[in-house]
Amino acid sequence: MASAKSFRLKLAGATLYYEVQGSGPVLILIPGGPTDAGVFAGLAACLADRYTVAACDPRGNSRSVLDGPREEQRLDLHGDDMARLVEELGDEPACVFGSSGGAQIGLNLAARHPGRVRVLVAHEPPCVKLLPDPTQTLAGNRSVADAYRSGGVPAAMQKFAEVTGFTGGLERQGPPPPPEVQETFKRIEGNMDYFFACGLVPISQYEPDVAALRSGPVRVVVGVGEDSVGQTAYRTAVALAEKLGRPPVTFPGDHGGYGPQAEAFAATLDRVLRSA
Repeated sequence: MASAKSFRLKLAGATLYYEVQGSGPVLILIPGGPTDAGVFAGLAACLADRYTVAACDPRGNSRSVLDGPREEQRLDLHGDDMARLVEELGDEPACVFGSSGGAQIGLNLAARHPGRVRVLVAHEPPCVKLLPDPTQTLAGNRSVADAYRSGGVPAAMQKFAEVTGFTGGLERQGPPPPPEVQETFKRIEGNMDYFFACGLVPISQYEPDVAALRSGPVRVVVGVGEDSVGQTAYRTAVALAEKLGRPPVTFPGDHGGYGPQAEAFAATLDRVLRSA
């Protein structure tokens, strides 16, 4: 199978980097937080025999460079970027998969640009404001931002793990990963300042337009990880599914199950897309 080809799309205020491989209906993969297209390498390869898979670096992350100084991330801007990417890839609406903050972007895209999306799979979006009582979780996210301001990235990462229950990180046990994986880790490490300074709070405080999603033409499927029960993003995903009136779909692994369990994750995602 041919490797992915990289492209750049000029946008207002930034240049969007994305990678394309495969053939068939367009499937956009949107990563979350400080991550980029590299985290979807295995997943994209597993799906490229059935879809034209396009994975991107959200603006400000890694290779999607900003034209000017960094500023607080805006979900409407991210949503507009994804609409432009869909337009760039063809005339038809696309299938969209977003994970974590990427799921928040996907929800914005589906609500504000419904003509660009056939079906959206939102995997564990951290839509904190949809929790029955978001007060404690919102305060926890603010404490992460405070930890970043006082102690930088290491302090913020430690506090982030405490308040979210998510202990996965860039560390890996066993033999060194392949060079391309090491490169992805290095890029993600370079995005941490931007994430904690400009992304964490606006991404987690974004409240999806549930009314538009319920009444619109886009089929929205909420995904949860079978190993993330009890974590913040699992609870927010369940809260969103309840408000949409549709049960969540369980995916293999945890919040980042698309990486270590790419083949099984791809099989579940393909099943969900075909049934929707």
